[in-house]
Amino acid sequence: MPTKPESSVSVEDAARAPLMEIRDLNVHYELRGSALARLVGGEGETVKAVDGVNLVLERGEVLGLVGESGSGKTTLGRALLGLVRPTSGHIGYGSHDLASLAQRQLRPLRRQLQMVFQDPHAALNPSMEVSTAVAHPLRIHGLVNSKAEGRSRAAEALERVGLSPAEQFLDKLPAELSGGQKQRAVIARAIICGPELLVADEPISMLDMSVRAKILELMLDLRADLDLTYVYITHDLATAKFFCDRVAIMYLGRIVEIGPTEEIFADPKHPYTQALLRAVPDLDPDRRVPRDLPRGEIPDAAAPPHGCSFHPRCPYAFEPCGWEARDLRAMFERRWLALGEDAYAKEGPLVGEIDEVDPNQELVRLRAGRHASELVSLLSEARADDPDEPLWRGVEGIEQDGGTVVVRFREGVDPALGSVNDIDVACHLHNPDLRPT
Repeated sequence: MPTKPESSVSVEDAARAPLMEIRDLNVHYELRGSALARLVGGEGETVKAVDGVNLVLERGEVLGLVGESGSGKTTLGRALLGLVRPTSGHIGYGSHDLASLAQRQLRPLRRQLQMVFQDPHAALNPSMEVSTAVAHPLRIHGLVNSKAEGRSRAAEALERVGLSPAEQFLDKLPAELSGGQKQRAVIARAIICGPELLVADEPISMLDMSVRAKILELMLDLRADLDLTYVYITHDLATAKFFCDRVAIMYLGRIVEIGPTEEIFADPKHPYTQALLRAVPDLDPDRRVPRDLPRGEIPDAAAPPHGCSFHPRCPYAFEPCGWEARDLRAMFERRWLALGEDAYAKEGPLVGEIDEVDPNQELVRLRAGRHASELVSLLSEARADDPDEPLWRGVEGIEQDGGTVVVRFREGVDPALGSVNDIDVACHLHNPDLRPT
């Protein structure tokens, strides 16, 4: 039966030292450009799936990684196990830097670092009996001397995860199990070598509602019995509140807020976290909860917004949050959506030049020719019609230079994590040197 992992450090040292320390971790993917661009020496775009993450994982805790799809939480979890090769940074685990180890050097450490995948139906080989699948890690690491010994250890692991009596499940194929039973078998396989860390990637999202709580309760019991540490990846804040000791909110590859779960839910600091919490369904039909969710969608990770990556969707964005040409275009699109086709037909040709401007430019030059004065008037009209639009807080000036209209934005500042009580948050609203008065 799986037991608590052995360690070469003393109990006192283990209690003091974190399980894992992550510093300046980056996982970037190069996107190949067009064939023509490659012929002329052009470079493709870079997706910063994980972008400068710093994190300390304490022994025995459950850390939740929460965010929308595309936020980088799964990539970060896989990087911690060496399943994704970091571009740069440090992953300290004991005396090892996992970010710098080759795959053959990582293999002995996989006994201590395991993963529970999202889809239990795909995580098990459909042609492999449960006993063989669960005992497979033992054979890979040379921990058993015979198939019979592996089968016995598999039975003990199945009993541990609630598939009892184990004899009823050992010879079954995955197709003969329910979704919840498959996930229990996957967890049994993950713990059979006695790991220290389990990265659980949405482990209940594909299960029936009736079994989700039971799987989470099982994982908490295993944590207590086996001294496990969890990284729990989810987009579901409701389960994170139940399951996690700390929560890290991710957006476009970065941690924008991290702290104790109770503190995050009681008083979220980052506007993105506040929006996620407002999106949690409330089963009480008599309670009216504001649903002022973020406007727009997550931006393209290959071309993240300037300054604070959340600023295009943030209702509280102000001068230093980072404004650029594409924000101006997005403002007009929202205006035309509200005013209708006639406004678009009239105003669209005047602002069409925005599409030809580098979207990352803070100084926007629009070639309007003889219509330059009309475009200046249109910008003034749009500002007067919606003075609360956050974009205008970042505009330093609108000027006409002959047939060109120049829109100057204040230089954006990339927010770093800073402490606010027990929470670390990356938001200018909590920076005393930048926040609005």
